[in-house]
Amino acid sequence: MLHTRELFESMTTKPSLSSEQMATMVEALQDCAEAVLACSAGMLAARDAGHLAEAASRDMDCVDVVTTTRNVLTRGNGPDSSMLSAQLEVCLLACERSNELCGRHAEHHTHCRICSDATRHCADTCRATLDALHR
Repeated sequence: MLHTRELFESMTTKPSLSSEQMATMVEALQDCAEAVLACSAGMLAARDAGHLAEAASRDMDCVDVVTTTRNVLTRGNGPDSSMLSAQLEVCLLACERSNELCGRHAEHHTHCRICSDATRHCADTCRATLDALHR
């Protein structure tokens, strides 16, 4: 996280979030994207893949949203945080939807447990970032 925070501190456009908050969010988004992508691949390769199709689809949506959120946050938002706020809301929803189904499969599939943990953490970090953004 040191390099991520350092990168944000070097930006000339000052965002409405602290570099620490931005780095924490970027790290959560990165961890989430990795876990969710691996989980969707694991579900598609599973013997009971048909049973996991809806969860895999939600995971693929989540990966796309999380990756886009990370890109929007990394570019910096300057003083107008409306786009970032909307993107964080969408990210929160995508993480909650992925978590809902992967949480049901967590006892039987390690990748679903890891995904559930990562999406829960990312959703919590989105909430904290939204709170900081709207102070």
